[in-house]
Amino acid sequence: MALSAQEDTVTHSKAAAKGEGSGTFAAGHLQAFIQRIERLEEEKAALAADIREVYAEAKGTGFEPKIMRQVVRLRKLEKADRQEQEALLDLYLHALGDLV
Repeated sequence: MALSAQEDTVTHSKAAAKGEGSGTFAAGHLQAFIQRIERLEEEKAALAADIREVYAEAKGTGFEPKIMRQVVRLRKLEKADRQEQEALLDLYLHALGDLV
């Protein structure tokens, strides 16, 4: 009985993880990928902490971090997308009677 491509991949991956045959090379690659991901996750956590510090510093000088986060989020958008969101927000607020 022939294995499907997916079953063959799973079988090969299990053998590689055990270090069988040519899987030793694959196991080494897998380990390298995992280590890189772990290192990047650590860097991401450090960057997140740095960003929190900047917001705290800005708050200490009188800026509102919540609004700053909105500004950062909006600046990531394309101009047309930002304008569309602003128009929809305005429309919804008018529909609810919340905008004077």
